[in-house]
Amino acid sequence: MTPAGYFEAIDVNRYKPTPHAGGAWHRDEQHFSPLGGLVVHAIDRHRAAGPDDGLVLSRISYDILGRLALDECEIEVATVRPGRTIELVEAVVRIAGRPVVRARAWFLARLDTAEVAGGADERLPRPESLAPWPMSEVWPGGYIASLDVRPVAPPEPGRTTAWVATPLALVAGVMVTPLASYLALVDTANGIAVRQPPTAWMFPNVDLTVHLHRQPHGAWTGLDTTVAFGPSGQGLTSTVLHDVDGPVGQAQQILTVRPVPGM
Repeated sequence: MTPAGYFEAIDVNRYKPTPHAGGAWHRDEQHFSPLGGLVVHAIDRHRAAGPDDGLVLSRISYDILGRLALDECEIEVATVRPGRTIELVEAVVRIAGRPVVRARAWFLARLDTAEVAGGADERLPRPESLAPWPMSEVWPGGYIASLDVRPVAPPEPGRTTAWVATPLALVAGVMVTPLASYLALVDTANGIAVRQPPTAWMFPNVDLTVHLHRQPHGAWTGLDTTVAFGPSGQGLTSTVLHDVDGPVGQAQQILTVRPVPGM
């Protein structure tokens, strides 16, 4: 039977990716999106071992240091800057003993600021009202095949707004926080608004940075995404993140743009 999750827990710090985590660029690699959620799960476990300080994750930045082999990974987490109202936590993912992802997360105090809350609050159409889009027609890989993608309008080159959800657990048989599940889908943004066919051009991201002004909730991750390619081999994927109640933050991904060898 195929495991009903993207990862299986081996012990408290080690995880094995399942075929559902398979990458879109190469079949022997894992997609970064569920791994990004797994990092948040590891950070959650690290912080849960200490006192409940009421802090919430407000920014997380990931640097992808190398090839993400579809193999067992180990995640080490440490508190870099402890504090009662502000805390910085770092996580390092290793595969075969080599660091492949380094992430840093800022946690900020949760306070009642409803009186002054404001900003963009336009909601996307609810996902239940939208038709699914077979994203596997554009991308291969187990991760993409696992998704339920509901675009607000037909995807266009460099511009798409869509809801993304999955029926799979992040870690098979393990409860994770709603935030870990939400962030496990954010890296999908770089694949929903392709400017050029991935059979002709490669544009993988080497990082992902997420800023949150509100904690998301619900099973759907909303991605209002724009992709730009520059003239000298760089690109940028910019996304306003939503839940069903409206915007929750933004995500940015820098891309290395290059033609597929042989094309």
